[in-house]
Amino acid sequence: MIKKKSRSEIRARKHRRMRNKLSGTTECPRLAVFRSNNHVYAQIIDDTVGKTLVAASTNEADVAKELDKTNNIEAAAYVGKVIAERATDKGIKEVVFDRGGFIYQGKVKALADAAREAGLEF
Repeated sequence: MIKKKSRSEIRARKHRRMRNKLSGTTECPRLAVFRSNNHVYAQIIDDTVGKTLVAASTNEADVAKELDKTNNIEAAAYVGKVIAERATDKGIKEVVFDRGGFIYQGKVKALADAAREAGLEF
């Protein structure tokens, strides 16, 4: 009998495959996105030194108080706006988008579009 792989295993495998091609540098860091069942997380990472430069999530108190729910498309768009504002405050204008093995639709797409509208380029 053929055993079907879980969605999380498939996503992790896709992410490993993507990370072989994607890397964030000091000039152009990586915008990594993760979504759980309850929250959306985004961080901008410099992979050359392995350091997170900017982070935002619906798990933070100041972000969560602006939202009704923390696991919908509106919440993801708000996190995209917040991460872009924090990045521009640190002088980051251009990033490489890492969707984390997730399909580019729904929450991931909303976060990316909101970050682009708020000033990030990718």
